[in-house]
Amino acid sequence: MLVISAGLFPRSPSAAQIGRRRLLSEFSFSTPSWYNNKSGLTLKPMASISTEVEKPRKPWLFVGLGNPGKRYSDTRHNVGFELIDYIAEAEGISTSSISFKSAFGKGFIGDVPVMLAKPQTFMNASGESVGALVSYHKIPLDQVLVMFDDMDLPFAKLRLLPKGGHGGHNGMRSIITHLKGSQDFPRLRIGIGRPPGKMDAANFVLRPFNRQEREERVDAYNILSSYSQLDFTFQNGLEAVRILVQQDFNRSATFVNSAKSLTNTS
Repeated sequence: MLVISAGLFPRSPSAAQIGRRRLLSEFSFSTPSWYNNKSGLTLKPMASISTEVEKPRKPWLFVGLGNPGKRYSDTRHNVGFELIDYIAEAEGISTSSISFKSAFGKGFIGDVPVMLAKPQTFMNASGESVGALVSYHKIPLDQVLVMFDDMDLPFAKLRLLPKGGHGGHNGMRSIITHLKGSQDFPRLRIGIGRPPGKMDAANFVLRPFNRQEREERVDAYNILSSYSQLDFTFQNGLEAVRILVQQDFNRSATFVNSAKSLTNTS
């Protein structure tokens, strides 16, 4: 413990001593309660140092819906799986692990931790996997983004919403059920269009995309683009999740909901 006496300073101090006095006055010293300061020198208590450790951020959980197996791999109902695969490849995240009935992977987008999941339960039981993942990892519902096909949107159109109902989608219905009825989680709807003529909706979603929907397109400058309509949509989806985790929901929604499809730029 440093004790300072007023006697250390003569009545006619030199320039060096004045500088020393000024230096000492800029520092704070802690003194025990039993010390009787008779020197007249004011001693200030030392500022406390915070020892709090910043808590690690909860990861985002991105879920793409679909059905497992080659039979369903290219169907409209599996477009959520395809978007997850697109994100995984772009960000270098492997989804080869299995966790709570999902093809699963962990990684980062920028410096933000994320988890990618593709439930392998078949579409109508997707909630069994999602509910378990959310519960085990204690993920806030506003950091659970579900990506799925939507017949009420034109083909290749995206729509990002902060919450909502299942809209007749059985995968979303199952997830809401296994999240104890909560609908307060964001979702990225991927448009697949309406079935032609009188085709049954169940048959339509289990059919593959046609050649025109997957073929390369000509852009606004009449140059052949390497992007198909779906590739263009997946690229927008990738940018949307990057904005979401690195900035915020509103900026991501503005980007997604105002984005043009490739057909509108050609």
